[in-house]
Amino acid sequence: MIDDMAKYSRSKTITVNVDEEAESEFRIEASKRYGKRKGYLGRALTEAMKEWTKKKNADVVAKSLTLLKEGIKMKKWKFNREELYER
Repeated sequence: MIDDMAKYSRSKTITVNVDEEAESEFRIEASKRYGKRKGYLGRALTEAMKEWTKKKNADVVAKSLTLLKEGIKMKKWKFNREELYER
């Protein structure tokens, strides 16, 4: 019970405008997953937001790893160690 209260104390109310069809489908899927109990929509939306940001972060990491493996093409620009440390 205390964990539930802590969860709610960290909650934030937001107001958004979404496409009617997307909202309707989301409510249906959220009720299937959590049942139509108090807070089901907030829990589902929180989960969706966390998954979306996790995916975005994973995409950034993957892109960074690809750049590290392939290297960054610097065209004709070159530097030497002495020039680097003079700055």
